[in-house]
Amino acid sequence: MKLALHWQILIALAFAVVMGSITGTEGTIMGIHWLAIYTFIGTLFLNALKMIVVPLVVSAIITGIANVGSQGGFGRLGGKTLLYYVATSFIAIMIGLVLVNVIQPGVSDAPAPVIEANEKVSQAVEGKSAGDVVDVFLRMIPTNIVDAAASGQMLGLIFFSLLFGFFMTKLKGDIKQTMDNFWQGVFDVMMMITEVIMKFAPLGVFGLVAASVAKTGFDQFGNLALFFVTVTAALAIHLLVVMPLILRFVGGVKNPWLHYQAMAPALLTAFSTSSSSSTLPVTLRSLEHRAGVSNRVSSFVLPLGATVNMDGTALYECVAAIFIAQLFGVELDFATQVLIVVIALTTSIGVAGIPSASLVAISIILVAVGLPAEAIGLLLVVDRLLDMMRTTVNIFSDSVGAVIIAKSEGEQDILVSKHF
Repeated sequence: MKLALHWQILIALAFAVVMGSITGTEGTIMGIHWLAIYTFIGTLFLNALKMIVVPLVVSAIITGIANVGSQGGFGRLGGKTLLYYVATSFIAIMIGLVLVNVIQPGVSDAPAPVIEANEKVSQAVEGKSAGDVVDVFLRMIPTNIVDAAASGQMLGLIFFSLLFGFFMTKLKGDIKQTMDNFWQGVFDVMMMITEVIMKFAPLGVFGLVAASVAKTGFDQFGNLALFFVTVTAALAIHLLVVMPLILRFVGGVKNPWLHYQAMAPALLTAFSTSSSSSTLPVTLRSLEHRAGVSNRVSSFVLPLGATVNMDGTALYECVAAIFIAQLFGVELDFATQVLIVVIALTTSIGVAGIPSASLVAISIILVAVGLPAEAIGLLLVVDRLLDMMRTTVNIFSDSVGAVIIAKSEGEQDILVSKHF
């Protein structure tokens, strides 16, 4: 029987820790340093992740917006849905931002994971000011979309994709159908490529983690435990405090805890699969048959949410980027942290609903603020369980949005015990 991917990754992690600690930086095999082998494997995996960024993000956003436009009442429902998604993602990011600055999981006396890069990292983020935040908004409208794609300017690509997807909804007849089929095909292909890449995740994890252990030993593992606690606490606050408050005071739901009961099948599926896309059918069924939301609202809100509403992922991206900066001993001023918030909020829109897809977005944030993308290798030690948790938060936030929007549309008989 084939081992599940998460078990493969756990085995790879254990093997990487053992091999990295045994070989160190000086160990060789047939005259080749083990560290060079680890680095080669890890770099291949990182390159594969970076390779799919542009087509995956563009196709995901265009198809998501186009699918919304194919339903009736785009202006009203679309406006409510996007406002909810942006607001809750922003709240989640701010919870993570506060906790990571209060707890400071990356601050310790241990050496930086890649000591030789520490000076370069410090120089890259030194002197950030409010002007850098303004530049982010300027880069949202690229002068050359092809150049933006080639240079990985994701903010410009996301903005262009949002516009493209919206105006695709204005097309008529065969032309519209052709464009819809084309971009859906691109998205489906990119999802398949991403799934193939994730099958090699155990090898990539082995290379990245073994290299980290070989260079730093176990100095950073104490920090990772605190990082895990920080992310878990932030996700718990958003899931168990913020979401019920939103249901109660925005949605007018008298007993918000009924929604947890109604969505239990979807939450368990999300936790076990770590995939928003795989969980979507279960989420739709739970929302319609157990929570009592109409198909009109659920079929409009949830597919878009699987693409653009990633509260847990956005929170995780923000905490991860600042945690890595703390590991490197880099002080991030207010403007730089605002930059991270903006990029986390924006890139979370294009994260695919599959396991560990947020690693792509995290690498974008790290590069944007001058931190090495290779540092995500450390996060892989605890990424799988955190992925399960943040996917659960993502799914629950989608369902809460559907309930609130259904209530605002005047639907009755929502979240009553007779449904479950």
